[in-house]
Amino acid sequence: MVALSCKVSLHVNDDKVKDDGAITFKFVQINDVYEIAPLGGGKYGGMARVAHVVDSIKTKEPNTFLFLAGDFLNPSLLGTIKYQGERIYGKQMVEVMNAMGFELVTFGNHEFDISMEALQDRMDESNFYWTSANCFQQLEDGPRSFHFVRGGDTIPVPETYTLHLSDKDSTQVDIGFFSVTLPSNPRDFVYYGDVFLEAGSAYTSLQMQQVDIIMGLTHVAIDEDVELAKRFPKISFIMGGHEHNNMLVESGNAKIAKADANAKTIYIHTFTFNKKTNFLKIDSELFPIDDRITEKPSVKAIVDKWESILNTQIKEVVENPNEIVYHAEIPLDGTDSASRGIQTNLGSIITQAMYWSFDEPVDAALVNGGSIRLDDMLSGNVTSLDIFRVLPFGGSVVRADVTGKLLKEVLDYGLAQRGEGAYLQRYNFTRAEDGSWLLEGHPIDEAKIYKIAFSDFLLKGYDIPFLKPDNKGVINVYHPNENEPAHDIRKAVIVYLKSLKK
Repeated sequence: MVALSCKVSLHVNDDKVKDDGAITFKFVQINDVYEIAPLGGGKYGGMARVAHVVDSIKTKEPNTFLFLAGDFLNPSLLGTIKYQGERIYGKQMVEVMNAMGFELVTFGNHEFDISMEALQDRMDESNFYWTSANCFQQLEDGPRSFHFVRGGDTIPVPETYTLHLSDKDSTQVDIGFFSVTLPSNPRDFVYYGDVFLEAGSAYTSLQMQQVDIIMGLTHVAIDEDVELAKRFPKISFIMGGHEHNNMLVESGNAKIAKADANAKTIYIHTFTFNKKTNFLKIDSELFPIDDRITEKPSVKAIVDKWESILNTQIKEVVENPNEIVYHAEIPLDGTDSASRGIQTNLGSIITQAMYWSFDEPVDAALVNGGSIRLDDMLSGNVTSLDIFRVLPFGGSVVRADVTGKLLKEVLDYGLAQRGEGAYLQRYNFTRAEDGSWLLEGHPIDEAKIYKIAFSDFLLKGYDIPFLKPDNKGVINVYHPNENEPAHDIRKAVIVYLKSLKK
């Protein structure tokens, strides 16, 4: 068991004040934050705004600390672009978080989207601490703790983390944290220990350390958070992530809090602990982050630097990244679980845009659900930049003449891959009661040749191994020229959405 402790003491100039046995401290919680700049045309979110709020709180309560409950290195539009010869992969987020003074983070499932090399770089660049009881680096000779380099020292990621606090009258409290992450992103460099077994081991360790308060910083589904609180009764509070909607749930003796994704809201938790009675009072305020809030200049400068890099690249495709191209009265579902498991309204928009992106008509359109990288909902005003966030890797739309036989095989394969990136978002396809595929309401004729709009990624065989130009069922492939919307799938979607406004 690897444990790490951090002591924070406030300097007192006055004569000694009698210890009243009570201490107040505040934790600011965010989770599932993929973008450093405000979203929705500047309406909500933005890390510089969060930084301003935290600084304002600290002026009244110096014992204020900032936590992130997983998912911050990926996915993001910025993270996918190349800068100085390599993909950014969360470098922008770590620089911003360092400037904000985060105390502690844990792994989300999306931290493992990037390579081990990139993850190691981000951990080494961070000035904050990491903790996890169930995520380990998988090596040839077995799992070991992830590690980060700090001041020339190699520090294993601890399975528990203890924060020692002291106030002006010298009341002290030890707060012990454990962390677990859901094993939803299998990678060859990651070993996931059992969520409940490893949480139990960390919980026992914190009890043996005789901390005053036990808290969780988790990235699991809410049902698992609820079960953790039931199994381990001395857990007082869990700051969680993974769900993208705010919630405050009671379970066992604990409260579980999750804020909205992308810092649309933050949770401000005020704790008052009485050491004489061991009573912990908790007040949690869900605080909206919107355009009414000032941005902290030093953090905004970092955000602006990265946004300038991003906008330079986006303007190679569209002139105005912040142009509002659509208004989503009903939120568009770009979450991973939906994109890889059901036909979504966002998937329908993308495939309709593909369908209309050629001058010559096509019969239908298909895109792999894994190409949708937003892992969030789009609601209200949707900008060109938002479409780039949805489809950060871009690529073209190609028109292929394929046999009905191959088309049915592709559709069947995509359906069988439910839960994976190869699951297909579709336009003009439905299923009959007997499970057979229909195109525009008619059975697919295996001998007939159909014109289908595919994402170029899909036609390269990356997700569906047999779907390649050299498959005998692929009769012809047309690649669009630079002047056609289909040349970039994101431009195709933007052009289509703008056409709906006319």
